[in-house]
Amino acid sequence: MKVAVVGAGVSGIEAAHRLKQAGHDFTVFERSADVGGVWHDNTYPGAACDVPSYLYSFSWAQRRDWSRPCSPQEEIQRYLRAVVEDDGLLPRFRFGCEVEEARWDERTLTWTLTLAGGERHTADALVLACGQLNRPAYPELDGADSFAGPAFHSARWDHDVDLTGRRVAVIGTGASAIQFVPVLVERAARVDLYQRSAPYLLPRRNPVYPRAVRAAIARVPGLQTLRRYGMWGVMETFILGYTKVKPLKAAFQLWSAAFMRMQLRDREVRRKVWPRHAFGCKRILFSSSYLPALQRPNVEVVVDRIARIEPDAVVTADGRRREVDAIVWGTGFHAAEPVVPMRVHGRGGVELQEAWSDGARAHLGITVAGFPNLFLMYGPNTNLGVGSIIVMVEAQAGYVVSALSQLRGGERRALDVRAEVERSSTDAVQQRLDGSVWTECQSWYRKDGDGRVVGNWPGFMLEYVRAVEHADPADFELLAPAEEPLATA
Repeated sequence: MKVAVVGAGVSGIEAAHRLKQAGHDFTVFERSADVGGVWHDNTYPGAACDVPSYLYSFSWAQRRDWSRPCSPQEEIQRYLRAVVEDDGLLPRFRFGCEVEEARWDERTLTWTLTLAGGERHTADALVLACGQLNRPAYPELDGADSFAGPAFHSARWDHDVDLTGRRVAVIGTGASAIQFVPVLVERAARVDLYQRSAPYLLPRRNPVYPRAVRAAIARVPGLQTLRRYGMWGVMETFILGYTKVKPLKAAFQLWSAAFMRMQLRDREVRRKVWPRHAFGCKRILFSSSYLPALQRPNVEVVVDRIARIEPDAVVTADGRRREVDAIVWGTGFHAAEPVVPMRVHGRGGVELQEAWSDGARAHLGITVAGFPNLFLMYGPNTNLGVGSIIVMVEAQAGYVVSALSQLRGGERRALDVRAEVERSSTDAVQQRLDGSVWTECQSWYRKDGDGRVVGNWPGFMLEYVRAVEHADPADFELLAPAEEPLATA
């Protein structure tokens, strides 16, 4: 089959690998200049993964020469590029190609993609590997456009701007800020950190591997496998605490509180940055350098609401005006709208965002009723509170190939997941999420911050892997070009 893949991050690379193995003709469209997705976009100082690289890497492309447990951005980007080249996938990638629209043709049972600039591309199946963390979110603040100095999002870091010796306002305290703030405070004359919600933290010491350890990893048979599955088990234990065993979650919270209390010697800073929400309802962050950075004399944590931004200052609701030379937005992404701004039209011309008006949903996070031969990678409810998303997307790519195998043969056909199947499976996921820790506060896991949980999977990674091991033919309608449903696939 001819397959179009949108996105060349981790999900797109995995999809390409499996499609090649299955013998499909495919093209990967990527709007950026290289592979990597978030690891191409996020080049801010200190950018690194908070999942150990021996698990945050493809099972079929293992490396034993990572420089440290949690690798920095440049190393992950180089790894992903090398994977694409070594697997012979690079000729199938088209860079600098943004897909603006995808439309299903009910007469030919094909998808037509329209690229920026007007070029069109036709495919039998469409895999959306856009990810959940690709569109930076900016808060709506009065006067933000009036700021005269440099202002940029952490995911679009402007390396031409030298922040050394300058007064910098950092707005937001999410996972990116946790990493770049400790580096920034070493350079800037002053850093004002504007915090809306304080995260829970756990320690992360990430030293370079000693030579002896690197030699053991490279040469001892089975050691890499043991490390991978050992870390997998540790992360599943966290999920167990989040979802089923409350005493285990209480133990993790106690660990976090003890660590934070030990690091926060300054009582005023401690008062400001102590979390007020339920443990685990937002992403738990890992850093041993963030809290000490906030207690430096050139740093102020600001918890008052921002009233407006002026050409040379940030003004808070208490009337205080703090002059700054630059602004860094650490305000996250539009995670609940994983396909926007691309417009995707399915059967009857229905747009995907219209179908998702009450929040993104998909059967097993992969297929959406009314959108035949459309498959999502890292789709709704497949994110993890703790874990490696690569485990999830490898399983999803296998499901995609399993579904496409049902269409091989002489006649043109298409698969559309049955509406009742999608409804049943997504309702079951939401029932498991109702009353879970992820419903206890506002977060990017939820639609509009406080609505239905659209981000997270409610169970174990292994549970999901087993759930998507094969695409069940009974879950789909088999469509013919005349749009007449045939018997169950």
